[in-house]
Amino acid sequence: MNKHHYCIIMAGGVGSRFWPMSKTKHPKQFIDVLGVGKTLIQQTYDRFHHICAPENIFVVTHQSYKKLVQEQLPNIPADNIICEPTRKNTAPCVAYASYKISMKDPKALVVVAPSDHLILKEKTFIKAIKACYEKAASEDCLLTIGIRPMRPDTGYGYIQFKESPIAEKDKRIKKVKTFTEKPDHEMAVSFIQSGDFLWNSGIFIWSVASIIKAMEHFLPEVADLFKEGQSVYYTADEKKYVEKVYAHCKSISIDYGVMEKATNVYVRSSAIGWSDLGTWGSLYQHIPKDKEKNAVVGKNVLLFQSKGCIVHIPDNKLAVIEGLEDYIVVESGDTLLICKKQDEQQIRNFVNEVKARKGERFV
Repeated sequence: MNKHHYCIIMAGGVGSRFWPMSKTKHPKQFIDVLGVGKTLIQQTYDRFHHICAPENIFVVTHQSYKKLVQEQLPNIPADNIICEPTRKNTAPCVAYASYKISMKDPKALVVVAPSDHLILKEKTFIKAIKACYEKAASEDCLLTIGIRPMRPDTGYGYIQFKESPIAEKDKRIKKVKTFTEKPDHEMAVSFIQSGDFLWNSGIFIWSVASIIKAMEHFLPEVADLFKEGQSVYYTADEKKYVEKVYAHCKSISIDYGVMEKATNVYVRSSAIGWSDLGTWGSLYQHIPKDKEKNAVVGKNVLLFQSKGCIVHIPDNKLAVIEGLEDYIVVESGDTLLICKKQDEQQIRNFVNEVKARKGERFV
């Protein structure tokens, strides 16, 4: 195992589209949403355990989730759990972790990945990451993993690619031409038809030196804040300093702040069985179905004259459901959601309404 291989797992999100199972106090990355015996963050950690030593795996999360990380990933050193006092999107998260890792190992090669994605073909995924590590080690570049689109999905960002100007050892690595945030349906169809677009997985690979260089050039107002903290990282003063930094740091994504502006960006096309598991609909695609195409998680669910539903019920509860077609039925704690699958994008609005009418208790 290469001692310079590092991983940053981003685990600070709330996952409101997975309400009511995912709630502010216990979001989806800490839940076994697939019913396989492991939470999403545990599956993510296991995936990277094959290419990074435990001491080289870092988790960036909201400070309120530190205990959950420690409970679910007991092998990660305490110093490797990086706690953000507030959520400021992915650029500050990457900057903070990158400067900490650079102090430990200036030659570090880093993969940055969300904690809540599904990857079915793990051997293929590891091969892809290793190929990107190799390129990142040999030149100043920023890489991302691209997914061959299976449909004109408007919920994903897209990456347009062109042939690399140099002879790549891995022929799947291409030069990035453009990034496009979630397009409308007509544009997504044209992307699919063109054949030179990939879904943006949100998984990045680079040397710590390259990403720090890029951030200092394109986002100096963010980079400088974390660079100035190098004298306090890994000390008792770190927490106080970071609280001050986040109070002044702007909220911006690494995609918008760096990747869309840099000229040394590459993408590796990868068939890794990927899903961002962003919605109940995406989860439905990855749960075994019965003969009526119902996807059920829960040992005590009885369905009658129902089809095309996704049902997620705790094992200690009995649910008897009759006459539903293409519905989401989810119970979690003291909350029950029954919603048409086609209306799942409304769940965030439901959460806002619940918060306004019933307070914070149920969200």
